[in-house]
Amino acid sequence: MPSTIQPIIVTKDLPHLLRFYTGLLDATETSRYPEDGPVFFVELRIGNSDLGLVSNDDAATDAGQRVLISAAVDDVDALLDRVVELGGRVLGPPTDMPWGQRVVHIHDPDGNTVNLTQQL
Repeated sequence: MPSTIQPIIVTKDLPHLLRFYTGLLDATETSRYPEDGPVFFVELRIGNSDLGLVSNDDAATDAGQRVLISAAVDDVDALLDRVVELGGRVLGPPTDMPWGQRVVHIHDPDGNTVNLTQQL
């Protein structure tokens, strides 16, 4: 069953973001349009959620941040090297929060902020 609300990231470099999210969060591609030729849209399944990626050469990757993606993972610390290897950036060290999560803030290759969270 698809997600009721699906975040969609608009990007100038869809292949790069596709590689980032599949490599970091083990996302599975569930659909793409068109199936042949240059890709405009890719839908990814991550756990029980969906994430869309849309290709747009005019995407403003330097625009102000308005959406934050939060992804639950098994081990925040184990992913930090992969973030960098896949073209992202770790913004600071992981922190244990008083509400029972370990959290690290990262940027994907386009500069979108992503929180990786782990239940403690």
